[in-house]
Amino acid sequence: MNGVEGGEAENGEAAAVGLEELRKRMADFARERDWEQFHSPRNLLLALVGEVGELSEIFQWKGEVPKGLPGWDEAEKVHLGEELADVLLYLIRLSDMCGVDLGRAALRKLEINALKYPAGQCKGSSKKHTYYSSNSDVSGNGSGNGNGTNHLTSNKEHNNNNNSNNGV
Repeated sequence: MNGVEGGEAENGEAAAVGLEELRKRMADFARERDWEQFHSPRNLLLALVGEVGELSEIFQWKGEVPKGLPGWDEAEKVHLGEELADVLLYLIRLSDMCGVDLGRAALRKLEINALKYPAGQCKGSSKKHTYYSSNSDVSGNGSGNGNGTNHLTSNKEHNNNNNSNNGV
């Protein structure tokens, strides 16, 4: 972060805010209110799930929403931003209370996903990672085929595992 308060840089554009800045501010916010006593991982997770529920309510009856949210008024977009922020802040606080460096964990997960979803095999596809073979099990959970060959799983397995689970 460039140290500009209020979220705006000198040129009028939004200032970049890092996870560490948000983590520190969340810790200070909780400390100033003596809320640390309530911030167990369990409580924070349940609060996070509640906020995800509030976020999902915004989309619940809108059907498929195009990128950029055309047709949404400014108040709806502001409300969406607030709910997204609630989710982010609880996630950051939860990771802090669990001793997880969220930035490093996210970068590691991107590396794992790059191996699970090779661009040359899955470009333009929403198939789950189990559809693609891997030469090694980068996640440590035994999901690699172990024989060093690339192959696609059966259509039956693909149909059981397909949908929007890619990338996570």
